[in-house]
Amino acid sequence: MTRRTTLPRLLPALDGGSRARLAYGADYNPEQWPREVWHEDVRLMRRAGVNIISLGIFSWARVQPDDDVWDFAWLDELMDLLHAHGIAVDLATATASPPPWLTTAHPEILPVTAEGATVWPGARQHWRPTSPVFREYALRLVSAMAKQYAGHPALAAWHINNELGCHNIYDYSDDAARAFRLWLRDRYESLDRLNHAWGTAFWSQRYSDWEQILPPRLAASHPNPTQQLDFKRFSSHALKDYLCAERDILRRLTPETPVTSNFMVMGGTKGMNYADWAREVDFVSNDHYVHPGPQDRDELSFSANLISGIAGGRPWYVMEHSTSAVNWQPVNVAKRPGDLARDSLLHVAHGADGICFFQWRQSAAGAEKYHSAMVPHAGEDSAVFRAVTELGATLDELAPVAGSEREPAAVAILFDWESWWASEQDSHPTSRLDYRQEALDWYSALLALGIRADVITTDTDLAPYRLLIAPVLHVVPGDLADRLTRYAEGGGHLVTTYFSGVVDENDHVWLGGYPGALRDLLGIRVEEFGPLLDGDAVSLDGGFTGTLWADRVDVTDPAVEILARYGSGEHTGCAAVTRRPVGSGSATYVATRLGPDGLTGLLPRLLEAADVHSELPATARGQVELTVRRAGGHRYLFLVNRTDEPAALPGLAGDVLTGDLGGARTGAGDELPGGHEDAPQSHLTLPPRGVAVLREPAP
Repeated sequence: MTRRTTLPRLLPALDGGSRARLAYGADYNPEQWPREVWHEDVRLMRRAGVNIISLGIFSWARVQPDDDVWDFAWLDELMDLLHAHGIAVDLATATASPPPWLTTAHPEILPVTAEGATVWPGARQHWRPTSPVFREYALRLVSAMAKQYAGHPALAAWHINNELGCHNIYDYSDDAARAFRLWLRDRYESLDRLNHAWGTAFWSQRYSDWEQILPPRLAASHPNPTQQLDFKRFSSHALKDYLCAERDILRRLTPETPVTSNFMVMGGTKGMNYADWAREVDFVSNDHYVHPGPQDRDELSFSANLISGIAGGRPWYVMEHSTSAVNWQPVNVAKRPGDLARDSLLHVAHGADGICFFQWRQSAAGAEKYHSAMVPHAGEDSAVFRAVTELGATLDELAPVAGSEREPAAVAILFDWESWWASEQDSHPTSRLDYRQEALDWYSALLALGIRADVITTDTDLAPYRLLIAPVLHVVPGDLADRLTRYAEGGGHLVTTYFSGVVDENDHVWLGGYPGALRDLLGIRVEEFGPLLDGDAVSLDGGFTGTLWADRVDVTDPAVEILARYGSGEHTGCAAVTRRPVGSGSATYVATRLGPDGLTGLLPRLLEAADVHSELPATARGQVELTVRRAGGHRYLFLVNRTDEPAALPGLAGDVLTGDLGGARTGAGDELPGGHEDAPQSHLTLPPRGVAVLREPAP
């Protein structure tokens, strides 16, 4: 049974009290600095309002300088020092990067690429998830850490490894091959079932012995697609299994201390099925970094929203994000004034009860020395540290939010890792398809219309949502097709897109025409896929433009309504967007990629049919994002200005918990005081990139 823990309730208040509050801190790497800096660090942490620190993440070589040689004295001193200053510790198991003595003695723990090359030490995560030798040494370290710090008053949580799978998700070694075969035996039980699932009659691939099966290493042509999909499933499972091995030791030796591990729901990080992992930890944590671009803050909101969905709407924890520039993008641009606060508070808006950065003090040496930190190279007399301190004060004002959960929206976007993996494999109609981008485009369009939406996974209860958007839902097992049909029959309004419903869980095509498993529900049939060449586009009624894909849709049910037709291209006059009444709901198909602008034009018709309306004043729609948390008879409305212009919010009422670092303003222009309740407001103006939080009674 998975335990669900709200971290802030475990944190000792800086004043010795016991009130719930939001966690605030960073990764701390004191081993990079002389001892006299440690005391300066805790002084600055107190000044900034820091109340929790992640410690020991890359400390294996310091804690265990050699086999059977242990040095806990420095870490003991730091644990005691932090506790003495009222700062809790999220203590890492330190297993993320094996030390040189281990890789020298046991090079067989090093990963192997699909091409057969060894991944050598010199960076981090140079270990095989399936290596029994690595596991023996790593779990010995975990046990030693747990025994050393069991019962320590600073210990608030355990931090398993670090960013599991960031650099070693796919290992093609002999260890991986053996573990892959065991996983396949458990999944299929017999070779006959595996041969059927993998379609091995094609290209004479039929297996007659389990030992013949390998990971999808470099091949002369395209590897078996179901083999590839299963290897992705296996690789995610192998890392989850390793996570559980560490977790089980920690729970046995420190049963009262909650366990987490930092996920990476952001951008194109897709190898780890976090929806599957979430049940294995006591509270969900995430790392997120902004990739500058036209949808950069929409993507931040989408990722935070998805993490909330993975966490089941319960509070979660930001383990890492950046105060300013990172160091690993092609061009690393500093954040603008207000971005540090807005990025952080947008995570809180979507359910984060902890806000932490990488890292506390900016490194003077090493691969990440140009990555920003809470204390930059410029020191405390800097704009970054002043912004960090101001954010600490704001999070303290938001203490009443701690422990509240996400209030479900009327609209949801369905996100499915297996559809992501399978839809982007080779030998498909196009190599240009981007599953996550299509989902993000729908999300951006909803934000532009001022519509609050949840991002959920396929194991979520669908019934509460009036409109369910399932873009590129490529993998649809029979039971999921049945759930979607019951959802529509029960009054829900389903929307799906091109390349959806095409294959089952074995990556076998549903025969009879596309969209396969969803064909009857949608009342349409597509005979051939319609990928478009780069630069090609089609026009649709209403001024929309379609790119990437343009299915020719044949309507098979006379009840289907055509919402838009192609206005150009080979399918001129044919249906491009259809809607079929189903029970008291409906099922809509969008046959082309419309992008955020086109979807913003299409969505009002879909929202109207589902009786969904914006909760924001008309003047603020598209400019302000609204999210809602709820607990104890209160609703907490987070209002985030997505733009660089002031945003007026007439007609909103509630107690102002905080008006952002820039100061939310009343209609008279008076700055709202922070840190206490104010009289209900009838008019609020957010500064550029500003955030305000209102509290109102729950109905």
